[in-house]
Amino acid sequence: MNLVERVKRILLSPKTEWEVIDAEPTTPAELYTRYIMPLAAIGPLAQLIGYSVFGITVPFAGTYRVPIGSAITQAIVMYVLTLAGTYVLALIIDALAPTFNGQRSQIQALKVAAYSLTASWVAGIFALVPGLRILTLLGLYSLYLLYLGIPVLMKSPKEKAVGYTVVVIIAAIVLSIITGAIAGVFLRVPGAGFRAP
Repeated sequence: MNLVERVKRILLSPKTEWEVIDAEPTTPAELYTRYIMPLAAIGPLAQLIGYSVFGITVPFAGTYRVPIGSAITQAIVMYVLTLAGTYVLALIIDALAPTFNGQRSQIQALKVAAYSLTASWVAGIFALVPGLRILTLLGLYSLYLLYLGIPVLMKSPKEKAVGYTVVVIIAAIVLSIITGAIAGVFLRVPGAGFRAP
């Protein structure tokens, strides 16, 4: 399937698209190279450009433009952590399946992780412009996509889908905090003592 078409369908008609995804044969390598890697790059690339060209507003200090070397390092680290985090999230989804009367399947779990994160990855484009960065919150639509995808792909009963989704969301939040902390080590932003030029 075409990348753009899949993104449009999972975002605009997720209920029917999850059924298509469920029946679709794929491998982890195909899923990564054709879908996960291109989409996961949106946020780090937008952030790289946004932070180094437009800068970051530091309270009481002004605007700080991240040096290009630091911005590139941070983008690469965030990208790699996103790719790894997607796989770890898939492992968690797979491991939790029996707890919620679902069927274990690593490839189906990877599909759930990858396709449900679509909204979050696409919303990463808003990191490009400072005034639009708040719109990255549109990525929260990924939570709804996750809720719709779990019962279809992991064969969990619909009445267990809410609990399954909540536990996966908690795991995703923990993963996000860990990856953010690791990536944050590579991005140094001056504190209040910084004086804008």
